Amino acid sequence: MSTRASAARYARALLDVVIKESNPEQVEQELAAFADLFVQNPNLEKALTNPAVPVSGKVGIVKELAARLTLSPPLGKLLLMLAARDRLVIVPDLVTVYRDRLMDYRQVVRADITTAEPLDEARAAQLKERLATLTGRTVMMTTRVDPSIIGGLVARVGSTVYDGSVATQLHRIKNRLRSAV
Repeated sequence: MSTRASAARYARALLDVVIKESNPEQVEQELAAFADLFVQNPNLEKALTNPAVPVSGKVGIVKELAARLTLSPPLGKLLLMLAARDRLVIVPDLVTVYRDRLMDYRQVVRADITTAEPLDEARAAQLKERLATLTGRTVMMTTRVDPSIIGGLVARVGSTVYDGSVATQLHRIKNRLRSAV
């Protein structure tokens, strides 16, 4: 089973427990802080993900880290279980999947907007409101500028892409003209 699939199972279980017992956002921050230790300390990551390191040593390290970070009990138990099963390699994926599940639980969706020119604040707020109406969820929007789309915009909401760019429209016209000849 891939690390992403394993992370999805653990993230679902963690969120189910945390919703009943704790603060899901706090757990997300704690999990991210634990994962950041891997990024900040490559030697720690090597020790915790190397199959040659004994599981008992990994469990001891995770216990110490959990105590220092004062992790919530459900997260501490999950990390200890992952250490005991030698599955700490999934922690980076676990953070990503947990965040996605938490956003889904909170009815929040990400929207990535690409425009040819920067959006002013009023237009961005209007677009955010329309996307919220369209999706029925709260929208967390990021924007970027790409002059190659010429005009209009491209909105990626979850896995759905709404392409209203001038470049795409010109491409479609070009294809229709070629097929008509």
